[in-house]
Amino acid sequence: MILPIALYGNPVLRQAGAPVRRFDPNLRKFAEEMRETMVAHHGVGLAAQQVGKALLFAVVDITAAKAASTMVVGGMPVPVEEQMPLFLANPVLSLTKSKEIGNEGCLSFPGLRIDVPRSRRVSVRAQDLHGKPLVFEASGFLAVVIQHEVDHLYGRLFIDYLKPAQRKEIKEELIRIQKGLPAGTPD
Repeated sequence: MILPIALYGNPVLRQAGAPVRRFDPNLRKFAEEMRETMVAHHGVGLAAQQVGKALLFAVVDITAAKAASTMVVGGMPVPVEEQMPLFLANPVLSLTKSKEIGNEGCLSFPGLRIDVPRSRRVSVRAQDLHGKPLVFEASGFLAVVIQHEVDHLYGRLFIDYLKPAQRKEIKEELIRIQKGLPAGTPD
């Protein structure tokens, strides 16, 4: 089932998620609905807040993006595409100080793209759909997507990285999105 996407202005996007405590068939059903929703909207990641649930849970699948990424599990590189989709419950990140600016979009901000500084590499500690520990390192596009989704889980949006002057420049776009108007529509 395709779930509705919460757009900018919806208060759930600013809510920190509750920890996932039950790793049961309901979570797996919700995870599959999130994956279907992400794919239907041509996304590469989706946080629970984006479909109306303040929960520490996200799905990531960068397979279609064909962007450079690496993933290391237990000290060994693994093929990224074989690990997709990634379901991350209760993720905690360790970020590198080295940053890179990349252009990002967000399903909750249709038509808007902005430059965001992100760590080049992340270490991730999470749980999988069965509650088992999931520990890995990611770099490249995968690291960017994970950081973007984990920000959502704590109520942080990619526009929060903008300086006030930059935020002012996109004010009309933000109003358009809040009103649910398509990109390119005058408010």
